[in-house]
Parts: sequence; structure tokens; C-alpha cells
Amino acid sequence: MPLTMNRDVFITCAVTGSGGTQDRSPHVPRSPEQIADSAIAAAKAGAAVVHCHVRDPKTGAPSRDKGLFREVTDRIRDAEVDVVLNLTAGMGGDLVFGDVENPLDLNSAGTDMAGATERVAHVAECRPEICTLDCGTMNFAEADYVMTNTPGMLTAMGAMMTELGVKPEIEAFDTGHLWYAKQLVKDGVLENPALVQLCMGVPWGAPNDLNTFMAMVNNIPEDWAWSAFSLGRDQMAYVAASVLAGGNVRVGLEDNLMLDRGVLATNEQLVTRAREIIERLGARVIGPQEVRDKLGLTKRAPV
Repeated sequence: MPLTMNRDVFITCAVTGSGGTQDRSPHVPRSPEQIADSAIAAAKAGAAVVHCHVRDPKTGAPSRDKGLFREVTDRIRDAEVDVVLNLTAGMGGDLVFGDVENPLDLNSAGTDMAGATERVAHVAECRPEICTLDCGTMNFAEADYVMTNTPGMLTAMGAMMTELGVKPEIEAFDTGHLWYAKQLVKDGVLENPALVQLCMGVPWGAPNDLNTFMAMVNNIPEDWAWSAFSLGRDQMAYVAASVLAGGNVRVGLEDNLMLDRGVLATNEQLVTRAREIIERLGARVIGPQEVRDKLGLTKRAPV
């Protein structure tokens, strides 16, 4: 297919994530104040969208606490910077089996399974413009952990997001996730055109080689908006790859801790580096209001 470069690119900054990165870098924010401050700095550096998880402020462990989400979003909204809010709704689908001989003795410490309403409760309260919808079930890097998102759960959560007027960002970790996303639109659960995030190189989803990447890109309907990222040292390479293939970009400490070899990054620095790459390619980095206009988003006050 001919190269169709995106000339008007928005940057999403994935601020903190839910993985065990908090002990690998002092720059990974934990408290609501730290997460909000890092998101605000990223927005000032050029991120039009900030994608936020929350963590237990004391331990750094991932959390679904509505109060923590509300504090983060209130702090960002009160700042003197405009940015599109994108909250995770991926928490509550963590299934950790027991050992291989006793799989149904579930690991209670790692398992976190919640119903659809509970998984979307913080979205209903905080009313961001965007929230994520992990569009499938898959094995992750850990031996016995499964990210669990059944068709029934996705239908229920997607319908709630649509009813709330919050645009789902479809997280596609493999080709089948895109297939089901298109079915959700066909069934009227999600509105058309949809928004997709291609999650490349996450074990054991789609590998981040360019053949797989372009297979994913070529399966996105032409009128859908999309973005892409990869992990670690491949993060910045995928900034260039995504723009050249016609998409938008995501960077941030959720996916990569390093600015250069041996140099720990901040979110602000990762956004600045991404912006430099985009502009050197001859594209323009667009701001939050242009993103709202492009994606049909509505900025609203929380409940």
C-alpha cells in the first residue's frame, strides 16, 4: 500500500500505568498529586491527551479507588493547562491462576475481578473525554496471569461508556481484538467512527515487528482514528512508525522508563522527544481542542 503519512498528529502520554515500575524509577508517579503534576508537565510539553491510572500512594500498587481518580482529574482540571483526559477502565479484569496442577486455587493476592458497573464507576463519576476498553482476553508475560475481558463484559462496559458520552479508546493487543472491535461497532455498542490504540510488543500479544504492525494498521477501518505504541527502547521508533503509517502516537512511563541508555526519563522528557521526532518528520503536533474536534469529544465537568 502507498505510504500515507499523518501530517496532524496528537500525542498521548501514558503517565504511570499499573505495572511494577514504581520501584525501577523515582520518576514514576504514585500519589494523586504526583500523577497530576506529571500529567500537567506532559501537557505543557505537547501531549494533547493524558492517559491516567492511579496507584496506592504508599505502596505504588495499582488501584481502582474512585477517590484517587477524582483527585487526579480534579487537580488536572484545576491546572492552567488544557488537556484531554483519558482514564483507564482496564482494572478489574486480572485473573491469576494457581499452579499448573491446581489452577482453580486462584492467587487471591493477584486476582482482581470486578463487574462491569464497578469497572466503569470512576469513569461515570469523573466524566473524562476518553476511557480505555481493552478489547480482548490474553496471556501476559507473567506465568499464570490472564487479562480477562470476555465478549459479554466488553459489550456491557462499551454500552455504559457510550451511554455516558465517554469515547472508548479500543486497546488492541492483537488482531482478534480489532476484529471484535469492529463487531462491537456493527452491533451498535460502540459508535462509529471508533478510536483505536495499537498496543505492540506486549507479551504475549502482537509482536512489534513492522509486518505485524502494518497488518494491524491495514485492519483498521479508514474512517477510524488510531494511535500506536511499543515498549521500552522501541517506544520512540514507534513514534516514527506510527506517524509514517498514518497514525498518532503514545509515549510515557507506563510503557518505557528510559530517555537514553542509562538515563531515566520523566513523562515531560518523553513527550518532548516524541514531539521532536514528529516535527522532524514534517508533521504538526496538534493540541487538545483540535483533538476534541477531530474525535467528536465533549469536555464536561464531573458529577
